[in-house]
Amino acid sequence: MSSAAAPAPSSPPWNVRRLPRADGRVFLVTGGNAGIGYFVAEQLSATGATVVLGSRNPAKAADAVASIRARVAGARVRAARLDLADLPSLRTAAEALEVERLDAVVHNAGVALDDPPREETGDGHELMFGTNHLGHFALTRWLMPLLSAAPAARVVTTGSFAAKSERLDLDDLQSRGDYRPKRTYGRSKLAQMYFGLELDRRLRAVGSTVASVVVHPGGALDSLTPSRPPVHVRTAGARLGATPAALLVQGKHAGAWPAVRAVLDPAVRGGQLWGPRVLGLRGEPRRERLWQHLADTTVAARLWDASRDLTGVDPADPAGVRGLPG
Repeated sequence: MSSAAAPAPSSPPWNVRRLPRADGRVFLVTGGNAGIGYFVAEQLSATGATVVLGSRNPAKAADAVASIRARVAGARVRAARLDLADLPSLRTAAEALEVERLDAVVHNAGVALDDPPREETGDGHELMFGTNHLGHFALTRWLMPLLSAAPAARVVTTGSFAAKSERLDLDDLQSRGDYRPKRTYGRSKLAQMYFGLELDRRLRAVGSTVASVVVHPGGALDSLTPSRPPVHVRTAGARLGATPAALLVQGKHAGAWPAVRAVLDPAVRGGQLWGPRVLGLRGEPRRERLWQHLADTTVAARLWDASRDLTGVDPADPAGVRGLPG
């Protein structure tokens, strides 16, 4: 009588409210002191992992750490100073993390301006493109030794649904010729998404153990987000006013779900795009088909080359540090 091998146990369906344990692992969340980043950090803290909140504002970071500790018993959470608009500071910031390895970084921090005039970082880059994209591009270079020291680390880049209708102008990445805040923001997030996908291609080409995943939160509103005073306070009026919108969008706690899954789910693979289940705007996280323009590897490669020239570093080639342009 022959015996067949027992089928391998299938992993349980993903449950945003019953996350797998991640004891002993270390995660960095940029912009973890507010908005979606805060909820990414709060949810990851509940897994037993050590979570580091990267923030340029020590007071807000301290409030976020205190809020997480009050809600998550035994949370291993702390803050680290991180200013993505200051490229020369990022190497020191990465070294100051004081960890032996990094199992994941969630590139979440971002600047969104609503009105002109155009602003620049201290390095002379348009503020949203310089912070949201170039800052994370350069930070990844300095984190790569820590990521490579982990068994199977992940770089999770948070894009935006606003990027779906945008296209990059490779001849005017800094919006010097035609600056419109909302468009410039959408393009900065699109640049991040191209970066996350191109990073994975380049890491695969050199046989790296690090994977890069791209996510977006769908439609995430403050008015649908549960209160976490003093980090976020939702008034009763704001909650009632947002009730009709809840049919299409969600709060920032739910906007965090795709990033959290991209960090924790062993079924997630590099080069994938994850977002909310319902129309890409709300609901539990699922894998999405790559948006057509994101699949353009020529644009991604040209953006990579431009970003490398603007920052002086190459995240997929830790030996390739050119020095910041003078």
